[in-house]
Amino acid sequence: MGIGATAGVAAAGGFALSAQASGGSGTKTSNASGALVFDKDTYTELTTTITDAAGDDHEVKYHFYKAITYVTKPVDEKYQSLNISVPVAIDGRTVDATGAPILLANAVGGYMPSSVADATGVGGAAMTGAPGGATGGAGAGAGASAAPSASASASASGGVQSGGNAMLDGRGEMVDLGKLALVTGYVVVEPGARGRTLVDSSGTYYGTAPAAIVDLKAAVRYLRANKGRIPGNTDRIVSSGTSAGGALSALLGASGDSPLYDAYLKEIGAADASDAIFASGDWCPITDLEHADMAYEWNWGANELSSGSLVDQAVSKELTTAFADYQASLKLRAKGFGTVTARNLDAYLVRTYLEPSATKYLAALSDTARAAYLAANTFITWSGGRAAFSWTDFLTHVGARKKDAPAFDAFDLSSGENNLFGTGTTKARHFTLYSLRHEGSTGARPAGDLPAKIDLMNPMYFIGKHHPGRSKHWWIRVGTKDSDTALTVVGNLALSLENLGGDVDAFMYWDAGHGSNEDPADFMAWIARVTGYRGKK
Repeated sequence: MGIGATAGVAAAGGFALSAQASGGSGTKTSNASGALVFDKDTYTELTTTITDAAGDDHEVKYHFYKAITYVTKPVDEKYQSLNISVPVAIDGRTVDATGAPILLANAVGGYMPSSVADATGVGGAAMTGAPGGATGGAGAGAGASAAPSASASASASGGVQSGGNAMLDGRGEMVDLGKLALVTGYVVVEPGARGRTLVDSSGTYYGTAPAAIVDLKAAVRYLRANKGRIPGNTDRIVSSGTSAGGALSALLGASGDSPLYDAYLKEIGAADASDAIFASGDWCPITDLEHADMAYEWNWGANELSSGSLVDQAVSKELTTAFADYQASLKLRAKGFGTVTARNLDAYLVRTYLEPSATKYLAALSDTARAAYLAANTFITWSGGRAAFSWTDFLTHVGARKKDAPAFDAFDLSSGENNLFGTGTTKARHFTLYSLRHEGSTGARPAGDLPAKIDLMNPMYFIGKHHPGRSKHWWIRVGTKDSDTALTVVGNLALSLENLGGDVDAFMYWDAGHGSNEDPADFMAWIARVTGYRGKK
């Protein structure tokens, strides 16, 4: 039985669900149509206090451009609009943001819709359909003590609930990258986007794949078409996102100017401009969905559910076996490991990410606190200021896994990802051959539109191709206790980019859960470094 598709290669014994890309990315012009010309004079001047990543308060005066529709033929303006915040003074000192980097901070979580329509200032982008039925958004500033929304509330693992779009620092407090970017002197763009749960009066789902990425690309095109009119450097757009938003941020970075999206973009009246971005910031990206079930079982298959029971071991083992074929197909190489396969991937993750993560965490503790932690976690060997342990002991340390098997393409079509690949009045569909055939005949084949849509939602598909529009700079983060997806997703994404010569800064936060962001100040400094921006005040 075929399990799924690799990035352009069929899994052994199966059928590829991937469509072949057309030729290389085309050259895009940068001319805005009359309907998409940015009006620099239509803003509200606001003053607010923002707490920076160090905990210091600053008075920020900025120009706020609210709910700009970024396409000429919107399906739903509530979601297909963006807000722009431009700093003009920080602590009374004038800021010239003319050449500042632009942070494109999406608020997508769980592949659900996000909107800026009700925002009253920077940081007001909101995700709808958040866990618990609330509307969530990272509206609080870094260090804020306001009660988190449903999308930000901490789960038992110490992270954000599955599907949440918020970021939490090491103290469990909210992090808002938009506000941090503004107080740093950058221009902030917060785009809305359609999502999988949107349904019209006829019962038609109009935000399923690839709507979200198409909308974000249209937002980028709007910015680039207005080069010289929009404050900030439209050639230095840096995206950010968490969870599904992290996956979309990675997809923006991987697929810039791909012609595969052109028909979708034309349909909504996107600007005739480039949608390539300069750099991509991705936190706990829920991506590579057609292989995510396999990766999840390879990673977390031996871990019990929170109930204390194991998932169906026959299913887990079949998916784990299939993952070996997929991993081999990537042909990734790492110094000291050679080709990274399913046989040495655990050692690669331990040495490259997990032990350095634990080492950094322990080194930052006081001697007393470190001794107490090591006494409670005897699986770690601490010698010469470095942590060492085995993959098996690490899995035991993490404990319960969050998701059943299959984790993403659920047999009963109950997952958010099943909904993501719905179409028309069909709410949810299978998107892997494994689940499709498990629930149907052994000869079942995917619907004709699915292969292309799956490709359009996966950055790994574009990374596997020659693609001039791909971002060169990448910031990738995940918590070591984040079992919303497999740690291999981050490992393979980062290594694929490194193998192509990309500038990749990837790290895993020790003992952190989903939605963790423990070094936001470093991200702000990274933006300045990769964009070459020194700032003007």
